[in-house]
Amino acid sequence: MKAFRTLKDDVVANRRQILIGLMALLIVDVLQLLIPRVIKYAVDDLTLGTASPFGLLVYGLEVLLLALGIGSLRYVWRYFLLGAARQIEKALRDRLFIHLQTLSPSYFSHTKVGDLMAHATNDIEAVRMAMSMGVVFLVDTIILGVLTIFFMIYISSKLTLFAVLPMPLITLITLFFSQAIHHRFEIVQKAFASLTERVREAVAGIRVIKAYVLEEREGQKLSQLSRDYTRKNLNVVKVWGMFFPIILFFSNLSMAIVLYMGGKLTILQSISTGDFVAFMSYLGLLAWPMMALGWGVNMVQRGGASMERLNRIFAEAPEIFDASRVIPSRPLNGGIEVRGLTFSPGNEANPLLRDIHLTIKRGERMVLVGRTGSGKTIFCNLVARILEPPRGCLFFDGAEIHEIPLQVLRRSIGYVPQDTFLFSETIRENIAFGKLDATDQEIEEAARLAQIYDEIMGFPEGMNTMVGEKGITLSGGQRQRIAIARAILMDPPIFILDDALSSVDIQTEERILEGLENFMKEKTSFLVTHRIAPLRRADRIVVLEEGRVAEMGDHKTLLSKGGIYTDLYWQRQLEEELEKE
Repeated sequence: MKAFRTLKDDVVANRRQILIGLMALLIVDVLQLLIPRVIKYAVDDLTLGTASPFGLLVYGLEVLLLALGIGSLRYVWRYFLLGAARQIEKALRDRLFIHLQTLSPSYFSHTKVGDLMAHATNDIEAVRMAMSMGVVFLVDTIILGVLTIFFMIYISSKLTLFAVLPMPLITLITLFFSQAIHHRFEIVQKAFASLTERVREAVAGIRVIKAYVLEEREGQKLSQLSRDYTRKNLNVVKVWGMFFPIILFFSNLSMAIVLYMGGKLTILQSISTGDFVAFMSYLGLLAWPMMALGWGVNMVQRGGASMERLNRIFAEAPEIFDASRVIPSRPLNGGIEVRGLTFSPGNEANPLLRDIHLTIKRGERMVLVGRTGSGKTIFCNLVARILEPPRGCLFFDGAEIHEIPLQVLRRSIGYVPQDTFLFSETIRENIAFGKLDATDQEIEEAARLAQIYDEIMGFPEGMNTMVGEKGITLSGGQRQRIAIARAILMDPPIFILDDALSSVDIQTEERILEGLENFMKEKTSFLVTHRIAPLRRADRIVVLEEGRVAEMGDHKTLLSKGGIYTDLYWQRQLEEELEKE
Protein backbone atom coordinates (compact mmCIF):
# COMPACT_ATOMS: atom_id res chain seq x y z
CA MET A 1 0.00 0.00 0.00
CA LYS A 2 3.02 2.32 0.40
CA ALA A 3 3.16 2.66 -3.37
CA PHE A 4 -0.17 4.52 -3.38
CA ARG A 5 1.07 7.32 -1.09
CA THR A 6 1.92 9.44 -4.13
CA LEU A 7 -1.82 9.58 -4.89
CA LYS A 8 -2.60 11.28 -1.57
CA ASP A 9 -3.28 14.71 -3.09
CA ASP A 10 -5.51 13.21 -5.79
CA VAL A 11 -7.51 11.29 -3.19
CA VAL A 12 -7.90 14.44 -1.08
CA ALA A 13 -9.03 16.40 -4.16
CA ASN A 14 -11.80 13.82 -4.75
CA ARG A 15 -12.65 13.24 -1.09
CA ARG A 16 -16.23 14.47 -1.43
CA GLN A 17 -17.10 11.95 -4.16
CA ILE A 18 -15.26 9.18 -2.32
CA LEU A 19 -17.04 9.87 0.98
CA ILE A 20 -20.46 9.97 -0.71
CA GLY A 21 -19.70 6.71 -2.51
CA LEU A 22 -18.48 4.98 0.66
CA MET A 23 -21.52 6.19 2.60
CA ALA A 24 -23.83 4.80 -0.09
CA LEU A 25 -21.87 1.52 -0.02
CA LEU A 26 -22.26 1.33 3.77
CA ILE A 27 -26.03 1.87 3.53
CA VAL A 28 -26.30 -0.80 0.79
CA ASP A 29 -24.54 -3.30 3.04
CA VAL A 30 -26.86 -2.49 5.97
CA LEU A 31 -29.96 -2.83 3.80
CA GLN A 32 -28.74 -6.20 2.52
CA LEU A 33 -28.50 -7.39 6.13
CA LEU A 34 -32.10 -6.39 6.86
CA ILE A 35 -33.59 -8.74 4.24
CA PRO A 36 -32.72 -11.96 6.19
CA ARG A 37 -34.39 -10.40 9.27
CA VAL A 38 -37.61 -9.92 7.30
CA ILE A 39 -37.39 -13.52 6.04
CA LYS A 40 -36.81 -14.72 9.64
CA TYR A 41 -40.06 -13.18 10.83
CA ALA A 42 -41.96 -14.54 7.81
CA VAL A 43 -40.62 -18.07 8.37
CA ASP A 44 -41.38 -17.94 12.11
CA ASP A 45 -44.95 -16.84 11.39
CA LEU A 46 -45.32 -19.70 8.90
CA THR A 47 -43.82 -22.19 11.34
CA LEU A 48 -46.04 -21.07 14.21
CA GLY A 49 -49.11 -20.96 11.95
CA THR A 50 -49.74 -17.26 12.64
CA ALA A 51 -49.04 -16.09 9.10
CA SER A 52 -51.77 -14.31 7.13
CA PRO A 53 -51.97 -13.29 3.45
CA PHE A 54 -51.84 -9.63 4.44
CA GLY A 55 -48.85 -10.20 6.72
CA LEU A 56 -46.97 -12.05 4.00
CA LEU A 57 -47.81 -9.21 1.60
CA VAL A 58 -46.30 -6.73 4.05
CA TYR A 59 -43.16 -8.83 4.34
CA GLY A 60 -42.97 -9.00 0.54
CA LEU A 61 -43.35 -5.22 0.23
CA GLU A 62 -40.62 -4.70 2.82
CA VAL A 63 -38.24 -6.90 0.82
CA LEU A 64 -39.21 -5.02 -2.38
CA LEU A 65 -38.54 -1.62 -0.79
CA LEU A 66 -35.21 -2.83 0.55
CA ALA A 67 -34.32 -4.14 -2.92
CA LEU A 68 -35.22 -0.78 -4.50
CA GLY A 69 -33.07 1.04 -1.95
CA ILE A 70 -30.16 -1.33 -2.58
CA GLY A 71 -30.44 -0.93 -6.36
CA SER A 72 -30.62 2.88 -6.19
CA LEU A 73 -27.73 3.27 -3.77
CA ARG A 74 -25.61 0.81 -5.74
CA TYR A 75 -25.93 3.20 -8.67
CA VAL A 76 -24.88 6.07 -6.36
CA TRP A 77 -21.75 4.38 -5.03
CA ARG A 78 -20.74 3.22 -8.47
CA TYR A 79 -21.19 6.69 -9.94
CA PHE A 80 -19.20 8.45 -7.22
CA LEU A 81 -16.50 5.87 -6.43
CA LEU A 82 -15.81 4.80 -10.02
CA GLY A 83 -16.07 8.43 -11.14
CA ALA A 84 -13.51 9.48 -8.51
CA ALA A 85 -11.21 6.71 -9.73
CA ARG A 86 -11.52 8.08 -13.27
CA GLN A 87 -10.57 11.54 -12.02
CA ILE A 88 -7.54 10.09 -10.22
CA GLU A 89 -6.63 8.21 -13.39
CA LYS A 90 -6.78 11.46 -15.41
CA ALA A 91 -4.68 13.35 -12.86
CA LEU A 92 -2.12 10.54 -12.77
CA ARG A 93 -1.83 10.39 -16.56
CA ASP A 94 -1.53 14.18 -16.78
CA ARG A 95 1.13 14.20 -14.09
CA LEU A 96 3.06 11.44 -15.84
CA PHE A 97 3.01 13.27 -19.17
CA ILE A 98 4.02 16.59 -17.60
CA HIS A 99 6.83 14.90 -15.68
CA LEU A 100 8.11 13.15 -18.80
CA GLN A 101 8.34 16.54 -20.54
CA THR A 102 10.62 17.83 -17.77
CA LEU A 103 13.11 14.97 -18.13
CA SER A 104 16.30 15.49 -20.07
CA PRO A 105 17.01 13.92 -23.49
CA SER A 106 19.47 11.49 -21.88
CA TYR A 107 16.58 9.77 -20.09
CA PHE A 108 14.83 9.01 -23.37
CA SER A 109 18.03 7.75 -24.95
CA HIS A 110 18.03 4.73 -22.60
CA THR A 111 14.25 4.32 -22.11
CA LYS A 112 12.14 2.54 -24.71
CA VAL A 113 9.01 4.24 -26.02
CA GLY A 114 7.14 0.96 -25.52
CA ASP A 115 7.94 1.07 -21.80
CA LEU A 116 6.52 4.58 -21.51
CA MET A 117 3.42 3.59 -23.49
CA ALA A 118 2.88 0.66 -21.13
CA HIS A 119 3.17 3.00 -18.15
CA ALA A 120 0.68 5.46 -19.66
CA THR A 121 -1.86 2.75 -20.52
CA ASN A 122 -1.61 -0.61 -18.75
CA ASP A 123 -0.05 0.60 -15.52
CA ILE A 124 -2.40 3.54 -15.08
CA GLU A 125 -5.36 1.28 -15.90
CA ALA A 126 -4.23 -1.16 -13.18
CA VAL A 127 -3.96 1.70 -10.69
CA ARG A 128 -7.46 2.89 -11.61
CA MET A 129 -8.89 -0.59 -11.06
CA ALA A 130 -7.15 -0.80 -7.70
CA MET A 131 -8.52 2.61 -6.67
CA SER A 132 -12.04 1.74 -7.81
CA MET A 133 -13.17 -1.89 -7.67
CA GLY A 134 -10.14 -2.96 -5.62
CA VAL A 135 -11.01 -0.47 -2.87
CA VAL A 136 -14.72 -1.30 -3.17
CA PHE A 137 -14.07 -5.02 -2.73
CA LEU A 138 -11.80 -4.50 0.28
CA VAL A 139 -14.13 -2.00 1.95
CA ASP A 140 -17.09 -4.23 1.20
CA THR A 141 -15.22 -7.13 2.77
CA ILE A 142 -14.69 -5.17 5.98
CA ILE A 143 -18.12 -3.50 6.27
CA LEU A 144 -20.31 -6.36 5.09
CA GLY A 145 -18.13 -8.99 6.75
CA VAL A 146 -18.11 -7.31 10.17
CA LEU A 147 -21.80 -6.41 10.12
CA THR A 148 -22.78 -9.90 8.94
CA ILE A 149 -20.83 -11.49 11.80
CA PHE A 150 -22.50 -9.07 14.22
CA PHE A 151 -25.97 -10.15 13.04
CA MET A 152 -24.90 -13.80 13.21
CA ILE A 153 -23.73 -13.34 16.80
CA TYR A 154 -27.07 -11.74 17.60
CA ILE A 155 -28.77 -14.99 16.50
CA SER A 156 -26.28 -17.43 18.09
CA SER A 157 -22.76 -16.71 19.31
CA LYS A 158 -22.00 -20.46 19.54
CA LEU A 159 -23.04 -21.10 15.94
CA THR A 160 -21.11 -18.03 14.79
CA LEU A 161 -17.96 -19.37 16.45
CA PHE A 162 -18.19 -22.58 14.42
CA ALA A 163 -18.93 -20.61 11.22
CA VAL A 164 -15.85 -18.37 11.49
CA LEU A 165 -13.37 -21.13 12.35
CA PRO A 166 -11.92 -21.26 8.80
CA MET A 167 -11.37 -17.47 8.63
CA PRO A 168 -7.84 -17.33 10.15
CA LEU A 169 -6.77 -19.77 7.46
CA ILE A 170 -8.26 -17.45 4.82
CA THR A 171 -6.16 -14.57 6.18
CA LEU A 172 -2.94 -16.59 6.00
CA ILE A 173 -3.76 -17.79 2.48
CA THR A 174 -4.52 -14.22 1.39
CA LEU A 175 -1.16 -12.94 2.67
CA PHE A 176 0.69 -15.74 0.89
CA PHE A 177 -1.08 -15.33 -2.44
CA SER A 178 -0.95 -11.51 -2.42
CA GLN A 179 2.86 -11.51 -2.42
CA ALA A 180 2.98 -14.04 -5.26
CA ILE A 181 0.45 -12.05 -7.32
CA HIS A 182 2.35 -8.78 -6.78
CA HIS A 183 5.67 -10.23 -7.94
CA ARG A 184 4.24 -12.03 -10.96
CA PHE A 185 2.15 -9.10 -12.13
CA GLU A 186 5.19 -6.83 -12.17
CA ILE A 187 6.85 -9.36 -14.48
CA VAL A 188 3.71 -9.30 -16.66
CA GLN A 189 3.86 -5.51 -16.96
CA LYS A 190 7.49 -5.63 -18.08
CA ALA A 191 6.59 -8.23 -20.71
CA PHE A 192 3.73 -6.01 -21.90
CA ALA A 193 6.15 -3.08 -22.25
CA SER A 194 8.48 -5.18 -24.42
CA LEU A 195 5.56 -6.34 -26.56
CA THR A 196 4.28 -2.77 -27.00
CA GLU A 197 7.73 -1.51 -27.97
CA ARG A 198 8.11 -4.28 -30.54
CA VAL A 199 4.75 -3.46 -32.16
CA ARG A 200 5.55 0.27 -32.20
CA GLU A 201 8.97 -0.28 -33.76
CA ALA A 202 7.62 -2.71 -36.38
CA VAL A 203 4.84 -0.32 -37.42
CA ALA A 204 7.25 2.65 -37.55
CA GLY A 205 9.67 0.67 -39.69
CA ILE A 206 7.09 -1.11 -41.86
CA ARG A 207 8.53 0.33 -45.09
CA VAL A 208 11.99 -1.02 -44.31
CA ILE A 209 10.53 -4.41 -43.37
CA LYS A 210 8.65 -4.59 -46.68
CA ALA A 211 11.67 -3.43 -48.67
CA TYR A 212 13.74 -6.30 -47.29
CA VAL A 213 10.84 -8.80 -47.48
CA LEU A 214 11.18 -9.63 -43.78
CA GLU A 215 7.50 -9.66 -42.82
CA GLU A 216 7.64 -13.32 -41.81
CA ARG A 217 10.69 -12.87 -39.59
CA GLU A 218 9.20 -9.83 -37.88
CA GLY A 219 5.97 -11.76 -37.39
CA GLN A 220 7.92 -14.56 -35.72
CA LYS A 221 9.65 -12.09 -33.39
CA LEU A 222 6.33 -10.62 -32.37
CA SER A 223 4.80 -14.07 -31.97
CA GLN A 224 7.65 -15.04 -29.65
CA LEU A 225 7.08 -11.96 -27.49
CA SER A 226 3.34 -12.65 -27.50
CA ARG A 227 3.96 -16.22 -26.30
CA ASP A 228 6.21 -14.91 -23.55
CA TYR A 229 3.56 -12.37 -22.50
CA THR A 230 0.87 -15.09 -22.52
CA ARG A 231 3.06 -17.44 -20.50
CA LYS A 232 3.72 -14.81 -17.85
CA ASN A 233 0.03 -13.97 -17.70
CA LEU A 234 -0.73 -17.66 -17.22
CA ASN A 235 1.70 -17.68 -14.30
CA VAL A 236 -0.49 -15.05 -12.66
CA VAL A 237 -3.61 -17.03 -13.57
CA LYS A 238 -2.15 -20.15 -11.94
CA VAL A 239 -1.80 -18.33 -8.63
CA TRP A 240 -5.06 -16.43 -8.93
CA GLY A 241 -6.88 -19.55 -10.15
CA MET A 242 -5.83 -21.44 -7.00
CA PHE A 243 -6.73 -18.56 -4.70
CA PHE A 244 -10.38 -18.26 -5.67
CA PRO A 245 -11.33 -21.97 -5.31
CA ILE A 246 -9.57 -22.14 -1.91
CA ILE A 247 -11.65 -19.21 -0.67
CA LEU A 248 -14.82 -20.89 -1.94
CA PHE A 249 -13.81 -24.19 -0.32
CA PHE A 250 -13.52 -22.62 3.11
CA SER A 251 -16.75 -20.71 2.53
CA ASN A 252 -18.57 -23.97 1.76
CA LEU A 253 -16.83 -25.63 4.72
CA SER A 254 -18.41 -23.01 6.97
CA MET A 255 -21.78 -23.71 5.35
CA ALA A 256 -21.44 -27.45 6.03
CA ILE A 257 -20.54 -26.83 9.67
CA VAL A 258 -23.48 -24.46 10.14
CA LEU A 259 -25.89 -26.82 8.39
CA TYR A 260 -25.02 -29.59 10.84
CA MET A 261 -24.67 -27.53 14.03
CA GLY A 262 -27.51 -25.14 13.21
CA GLY A 263 -29.83 -28.02 12.34
CA LYS A 264 -29.17 -29.59 15.73
CA LEU A 265 -29.86 -26.30 17.53
CA THR A 266 -33.09 -25.87 15.59
CA ILE A 267 -34.23 -29.42 16.44
CA LEU A 268 -33.40 -28.77 20.09
CA GLN A 269 -35.35 -25.45 19.75
CA SER A 270 -32.33 -23.45 20.95
CA ILE A 271 -33.00 -21.22 17.95
CA SER A 272 -36.14 -20.85 15.87
CA THR A 273 -36.54 -22.08 12.32
CA GLY A 274 -36.60 -18.46 11.19
CA ASP A 275 -33.30 -17.80 12.99
CA PHE A 276 -31.77 -20.85 11.28
CA VAL A 277 -32.92 -19.67 7.83
CA ALA A 278 -31.71 -16.13 8.55
CA PHE A 279 -28.36 -17.46 9.80
CA MET A 280 -27.91 -19.46 6.59
CA SER A 281 -28.76 -16.33 4.62
CA TYR A 282 -26.15 -14.36 6.55
CA LEU A 283 -23.62 -17.09 5.92
CA GLY A 284 -24.42 -16.83 2.21
CA LEU A 285 -23.85 -13.07 2.46
CA LEU A 286 -20.58 -13.72 4.27
CA ALA A 287 -19.39 -15.79 1.29
CA TRP A 288 -19.32 -12.62 -0.84
CA PRO A 289 -16.87 -10.71 1.40
CA MET A 290 -14.64 -13.78 1.45
CA MET A 291 -14.67 -13.89 -2.37
CA ALA A 292 -14.44 -10.08 -2.66
CA LEU A 293 -11.34 -10.25 -0.49
CA GLY A 294 -9.68 -12.31 -3.20
CA TRP A 295 -10.73 -9.98 -5.99
CA GLY A 296 -9.70 -6.94 -3.97
CA VAL A 297 -6.30 -8.33 -3.06
CA ASN A 298 -5.65 -9.25 -6.69
CA MET A 299 -6.55 -5.78 -7.97
CA VAL A 300 -4.71 -3.90 -5.25
CA GLN A 301 -1.59 -6.02 -5.75
CA ARG A 302 -1.71 -5.43 -9.49
CA GLY A 303 -2.26 -1.72 -8.92
CA GLY A 304 0.52 -1.60 -6.34
CA ALA A 305 2.99 -3.23 -8.75
CA SER A 306 2.01 -0.72 -11.46
CA MET A 307 2.18 2.21 -9.05
CA GLU A 308 5.70 1.21 -8.05
CA ARG A 309 6.70 1.29 -11.72
CA LEU A 310 5.16 4.74 -12.10
CA ASN A 311 6.81 5.98 -8.90
CA ARG A 312 10.19 5.01 -10.30
CA ILE A 313 9.52 7.39 -13.20
CA PHE A 314 8.35 10.16 -10.86
CA ALA A 315 11.57 9.69 -8.90
CA GLU A 316 13.60 10.51 -12.02
CA ALA A 317 14.94 14.05 -11.72
CA PRO A 318 15.60 16.21 -14.78
CA GLU A 319 19.26 16.94 -15.43
CA ILE A 320 18.43 20.34 -16.94
CA PHE A 321 16.30 22.74 -14.88
CA ASP A 322 16.07 26.37 -13.82
CA ALA A 323 18.53 27.36 -11.11
CA SER A 324 17.27 28.66 -7.77
CA ARG A 325 18.40 32.12 -8.81
CA VAL A 326 17.65 33.34 -12.32
CA ILE A 327 17.73 36.81 -13.81
CA PRO A 328 14.40 38.58 -14.44
CA SER A 329 12.78 37.41 -17.67
CA ARG A 330 13.80 39.55 -20.63
CA PRO A 331 14.25 38.67 -24.30
CA LEU A 332 17.78 37.95 -25.48
CA ASN A 333 19.47 40.18 -28.04
CA GLY A 334 21.74 37.56 -29.57
CA GLY A 335 25.21 38.31 -28.23
CA ILE A 336 26.97 35.06 -27.25
CA GLU A 337 30.31 34.41 -25.58
CA VAL A 338 31.96 31.01 -25.18
CA ARG A 339 34.71 30.86 -22.56
CA GLY A 340 36.84 27.75 -22.47
CA LEU A 341 34.00 25.35 -23.20
CA THR A 342 34.98 21.73 -22.54
CA PHE A 343 32.24 19.14 -22.56
CA SER A 344 32.26 15.45 -21.69
CA PRO A 345 28.86 13.73 -21.30
CA GLY A 346 28.40 11.49 -18.28
CA ASN A 347 31.62 10.05 -16.92
CA GLU A 348 33.42 9.76 -20.25
CA ALA A 349 37.10 10.51 -19.96
CA ASN A 350 37.52 11.94 -23.47
CA PRO A 351 35.81 15.33 -23.92
CA LEU A 352 33.74 15.83 -27.07
CA LEU A 353 34.52 19.54 -27.05
CA ARG A 354 37.80 20.99 -25.81
CA ASP A 355 38.63 24.53 -24.67
CA ILE A 356 36.46 26.46 -27.13
CA HIS A 357 36.63 30.27 -27.00
CA LEU A 358 34.27 32.33 -29.17
CA THR A 359 32.69 35.76 -29.11
CA ILE A 360 29.66 36.07 -31.39
CA LYS A 361 28.20 39.51 -31.93
CA ARG A 362 24.52 40.16 -32.40
CA GLY A 363 23.54 39.65 -36.04
CA GLU A 364 26.66 37.66 -36.91
CA ARG A 365 26.27 34.76 -39.34
CA MET A 366 28.46 31.89 -38.24
CA VAL A 367 28.95 28.61 -40.07
CA LEU A 368 30.27 25.49 -38.33
CA VAL A 369 32.09 22.96 -40.48
CA GLY A 370 34.12 19.88 -39.75
CA ARG A 371 34.33 16.19 -40.34
CA THR A 372 31.72 13.78 -38.96
CA GLY A 373 32.06 13.50 -35.18
CA SER A 374 33.95 16.76 -34.78
CA GLY A 375 31.39 18.12 -32.27
CA LYS A 376 29.21 20.47 -34.36
CA THR A 377 25.84 19.10 -33.21
CA ILE A 378 27.05 18.82 -29.61
CA PHE A 379 27.96 22.51 -29.69
CA CYS A 380 24.52 23.47 -31.04
CA ASN A 381 22.77 21.39 -28.36
CA LEU A 382 24.84 23.08 -25.64
CA VAL A 383 23.96 26.55 -26.90
CA ALA A 384 20.23 25.64 -26.85
CA ARG A 385 20.83 23.92 -23.47
CA ILE A 386 19.37 20.66 -24.76
CA LEU A 387 22.56 19.23 -23.29
CA GLU A 388 23.71 20.66 -19.96
CA PRO A 389 26.84 22.81 -20.44
CA PRO A 390 29.39 23.25 -17.65
CA ARG A 391 29.00 26.41 -15.61
CA GLY A 392 30.87 29.55 -16.49
CA CYS A 393 31.36 28.66 -20.16
CA LEU A 394 28.34 30.05 -22.06
CA PHE A 395 27.05 33.62 -21.79
CA PHE A 396 24.14 35.37 -23.53
CA ASP A 397 24.23 39.18 -23.48
CA GLY A 398 26.65 38.90 -20.57
CA ALA A 399 24.42 36.57 -18.49
CA GLU A 400 25.60 33.04 -17.70
CA ILE A 401 23.35 30.48 -19.40
CA HIS A 402 22.27 28.86 -16.12
CA GLU A 403 20.98 32.24 -14.87
CA ILE A 404 18.59 32.53 -17.82
CA PRO A 405 15.16 30.87 -17.40
CA LEU A 406 14.89 27.88 -19.71
CA GLN A 407 11.66 29.17 -21.20
CA VAL A 408 13.28 32.52 -22.07
CA LEU A 409 16.38 30.86 -23.51
CA ARG A 410 14.56 28.40 -25.72
CA ARG A 411 11.97 30.90 -26.92
CA SER A 412 14.89 33.08 -28.01
CA ILE A 413 16.36 30.31 -30.18
CA GLY A 414 14.90 28.97 -33.41
CA TYR A 415 16.43 25.52 -33.55
CA VAL A 416 16.13 23.21 -36.55
CA PRO A 417 17.93 19.94 -35.68
CA GLN A 418 19.37 17.31 -38.02
CA ASP A 419 16.49 14.93 -37.45
CA THR A 420 13.41 16.87 -38.51
CA PHE A 421 10.27 15.93 -36.60
CA LEU A 422 6.76 16.81 -37.74
CA PHE A 423 3.60 15.99 -35.82
CA SER A 424 0.70 14.00 -37.26
CA GLU A 425 -1.28 17.18 -37.90
CA THR A 426 -1.80 19.62 -40.74
CA ILE A 427 1.03 21.56 -42.36
CA ARG A 428 -0.49 24.74 -40.93
CA GLU A 429 -0.40 23.37 -37.39
CA ASN A 430 3.18 22.15 -37.81
CA ILE A 431 4.42 25.54 -39.00
CA ALA A 432 2.51 27.37 -36.24
CA PHE A 433 3.73 24.95 -33.56
CA GLY A 434 5.97 27.57 -31.91
CA LYS A 435 3.46 30.41 -32.31
CA LEU A 436 -0.07 29.14 -31.87
CA ASP A 437 -1.65 32.59 -32.35
CA ALA A 438 0.01 33.18 -35.73
CA THR A 439 -2.17 34.59 -38.47
CA ASP A 440 -2.58 32.91 -41.86
CA GLN A 441 -0.55 35.71 -43.42
CA GLU A 442 2.37 35.12 -41.02
CA ILE A 443 2.28 31.37 -41.66
CA GLU A 444 2.27 31.85 -45.42
CA GLU A 445 5.13 34.36 -45.25
CA ALA A 446 7.24 31.93 -43.21
CA ALA A 447 6.50 29.21 -45.77
CA ARG A 448 7.58 31.52 -48.61
CA LEU A 449 10.87 32.34 -46.91
CA ALA A 450 11.50 28.62 -46.46
CA GLN A 451 10.73 28.07 -50.19
CA ILE A 452 7.95 25.57 -49.45
CA TYR A 453 4.83 27.69 -50.02
CA ASP A 454 4.31 26.84 -53.70
CA GLU A 455 4.65 23.11 -53.03
CA ILE A 456 2.17 23.31 -50.16
CA MET A 457 -0.34 25.09 -52.36
CA GLY A 458 0.10 22.31 -54.90
CA PHE A 459 -1.37 19.79 -52.46
CA PRO A 460 -5.16 19.22 -52.74
CA GLU A 461 -5.75 20.46 -49.19
CA GLY A 462 -3.06 23.13 -49.20
CA MET A 463 -2.09 24.22 -45.68
CA ASN A 464 -4.69 21.80 -44.27
CA THR A 465 -2.87 18.78 -45.67
CA MET A 466 -2.25 16.11 -43.03
CA VAL A 467 1.41 15.14 -43.02
CA GLY A 468 1.07 11.68 -41.43
CA GLU A 469 3.18 10.24 -38.62
CA LYS A 470 6.52 12.09 -38.41
CA GLY A 471 5.65 13.74 -41.73
CA ILE A 472 5.98 10.46 -43.59
CA THR A 473 3.82 11.66 -46.51
CA LEU A 474 6.36 14.38 -47.34
CA SER A 475 9.84 14.16 -48.81
CA GLY A 476 12.89 14.80 -46.63
CA GLY A 477 13.44 18.21 -48.20
CA GLN A 478 9.81 19.22 -47.66
CA ARG A 479 9.98 18.18 -44.02
CA GLN A 480 13.15 20.22 -43.51
CA ARG A 481 11.68 23.33 -45.09
CA ILE A 482 8.50 23.08 -43.01
CA ALA A 483 10.71 22.82 -39.92
CA ILE A 484 12.65 25.91 -41.08
CA ALA A 485 9.34 27.76 -41.62
CA ARG A 486 8.37 26.80 -38.06
CA ALA A 487 11.56 28.39 -36.71
CA ILE A 488 11.16 31.48 -38.93
CA LEU A 489 7.63 32.06 -37.64
CA MET A 490 8.92 32.27 -34.06
CA ASP A 491 11.10 35.22 -35.19
CA PRO A 492 13.73 34.59 -32.50
CA PRO A 493 16.95 36.61 -32.13
CA ILE A 494 19.09 33.45 -32.48
CA PHE A 495 18.89 30.80 -35.20
CA ILE A 496 20.50 27.37 -35.16
CA LEU A 497 20.23 25.31 -38.34
CA ASP A 498 22.01 22.01 -37.74
CA ASP A 499 22.51 20.60 -41.24
CA ALA A 500 18.92 21.65 -41.88
CA LEU A 501 19.38 21.96 -45.66
CA SER A 502 20.95 18.56 -46.29
CA SER A 503 17.84 17.08 -47.93
CA VAL A 504 17.18 19.89 -50.42
CA ASP A 505 18.90 20.26 -53.77
CA ILE A 506 21.59 22.87 -54.33
CA GLN A 507 19.32 25.21 -56.29
CA THR A 508 16.60 25.16 -53.60
CA GLU A 509 19.23 25.72 -50.92
CA GLU A 510 20.44 28.82 -52.75
CA ARG A 511 16.88 30.18 -52.95
CA ILE A 512 16.35 29.54 -49.22
CA LEU A 513 19.57 31.37 -48.32
CA GLU A 514 18.60 34.30 -50.54
CA GLY A 515 15.14 34.42 -48.95
CA LEU A 516 16.65 34.45 -45.48
CA GLU A 517 19.20 37.17 -46.32
CA ASN A 518 17.09 40.14 -45.21
CA PHE A 519 15.23 38.21 -42.53
CA MET A 520 18.48 37.23 -40.77
CA LYS A 521 20.17 40.65 -40.84
CA GLU A 522 19.63 41.48 -37.17
CA LYS A 523 19.73 37.89 -35.96
CA THR A 524 22.60 35.77 -34.70
CA SER A 525 22.79 32.51 -36.60
CA PHE A 526 24.67 29.22 -36.43
CA LEU A 527 24.58 27.10 -39.53
CA VAL A 528 26.04 23.60 -39.58
CA THR A 529 26.55 22.57 -43.18
CA HIS A 530 28.40 20.32 -45.59
CA ARG A 531 27.43 22.47 -48.59
CA ILE A 532 29.44 25.22 -50.28
CA ALA A 533 26.74 27.87 -50.83
CA PRO A 534 26.38 28.93 -47.16
CA LEU A 535 30.15 29.26 -46.73
CA ARG A 536 30.45 32.29 -49.00
CA ARG A 537 27.65 34.09 -47.16
CA ALA A 538 29.09 33.56 -43.65
CA ASP A 539 30.60 36.39 -41.63
CA ARG A 540 32.78 33.81 -39.93
CA ILE A 541 33.51 30.13 -40.39
CA VAL A 542 34.57 27.95 -37.48
CA VAL A 543 36.29 24.69 -38.35
CA LEU A 544 36.01 22.00 -35.65
CA GLU A 545 38.42 19.07 -35.56
CA GLU A 546 38.16 16.43 -32.80
CA GLY A 547 36.24 18.85 -30.60
CA ARG A 548 38.66 21.77 -30.95
CA VAL A 549 38.55 24.98 -32.97
CA ALA A 550 41.13 24.13 -35.61
CA GLU A 551 40.61 27.18 -37.86
CA MET A 552 38.48 30.31 -37.84
CA GLY A 553 37.92 33.16 -40.28
CA ASP A 554 35.97 34.13 -43.39
CA HIS A 555 35.79 32.01 -46.54
CA LYS A 556 38.61 33.69 -48.47
CA THR A 557 41.00 33.80 -45.54
CA LEU A 558 40.56 30.13 -44.67
CA LEU A 559 40.76 29.03 -48.28
CA SER A 560 44.06 30.81 -48.69
CA LYS A 561 45.58 29.00 -45.68
CA GLY A 562 45.48 25.61 -47.34
CA GLY A 563 44.50 23.82 -44.13
CA ILE A 564 41.62 21.58 -43.03
CA TYR A 565 39.01 23.99 -44.40
CA THR A 566 40.65 23.99 -47.82
CA ASP A 567 40.59 20.20 -47.95
CA LEU A 568 36.93 20.07 -46.88
CA TYR A 569 35.97 22.80 -49.35
CA TRP A 570 37.55 21.22 -52.45
CA GLN A 571 36.28 17.80 -51.46
CA ARG A 572 32.74 19.13 -51.22
CA GLN A 573 33.19 21.13 -54.45
CA LEU A 574 34.01 17.92 -56.30
CA GLU A 575 31.04 16.09 -54.75
CA GLU A 576 28.61 18.84 -55.77
CA GLU A 577 29.92 18.88 -59.34
CA LEU A 578 29.40 15.13 -59.53
CA GLU A 579 25.87 15.57 -58.18
CA LYS A 580 25.07 18.06 -60.96
CA GLU A 581 26.24 15.61 -63.57
